[in-house]
Amino acid sequence: MATARSTAPTAAGSHNVPVGRRVFLGMVGLGGLGVVVGSYVQRGVGAAVRRISPVAGTGIAGLIPGADRFRIYSVTPGLPTVPVASYRLKVTGLVDRPLDLTLADLEAMPRTTLVKDFQCVTGWRVPGVRWDGVLLSAVLDAAGVRPGATALAFDSYDGTYTESLTMAQARRPDVMVAYRFENGPISRDHGGPARLYVAPMYGYKSAKWLSGIRVVNQVEPGYWEQEGYDVDGWVGRSNGRSDRPID
Repeated sequence: MATARSTAPTAAGSHNVPVGRRVFLGMVGLGGLGVVVGSYVQRGVGAAVRRISPVAGTGIAGLIPGADRFRIYSVTPGLPTVPVASYRLKVTGLVDRPLDLTLADLEAMPRTTLVKDFQCVTGWRVPGVRWDGVLLSAVLDAAGVRPGATALAFDSYDGTYTESLTMAQARRPDVMVAYRFENGPISRDHGGPARLYVAPMYGYKSAKWLSGIRVVNQVEPGYWEQEGYDVDGWVGRSNGRSDRPID
């Protein structure tokens, strides 16, 4: 899951509502039934300012302006712009063949289509979303994972967001590097040109603006996991929060 402060309207003509970190975490603590008071709350120096931008869904949407839509989250003050021509996905770490993949390289690999509900940890859900891309396992096979590699770390073009998966999770048949969304290219708001899509987990596990995959020997907790979210964010098996206290 990820999110920004720009107030430009989306393709659907919707507006954006900035929401601060404490409000966002409070919404999670209330099971997605939080109420936003004021425009936003900012937590000291370096606090993440988040945007909620409607694009189509259900759940907490009903309590927020622009209901029943996707909400676009970013942990930086703006959304990165990555031209398709210059997009590169680097695969490094414990691999035999480090990769530097263009979007065309990804599109040339065997395509997989997944149509799944997209569930945000804050409570809203968008049913039956279509994603097209290449299985993450196929990318790993192309790179040649070395013995002893047990996890993956993901980096974003925003320069801040990170995520993690175990190797077993990454090799599931419902985890992909996606480059198409609802029968079209993935827009900047939705994390394009390419992003991670982890179907069985909450949206924060599906890192947007994917720039790097590092094959490592242990799980490196991602951005939200360092803030107290579950490392294993399974929908229905996790409420998205660990027992770690949040300052």
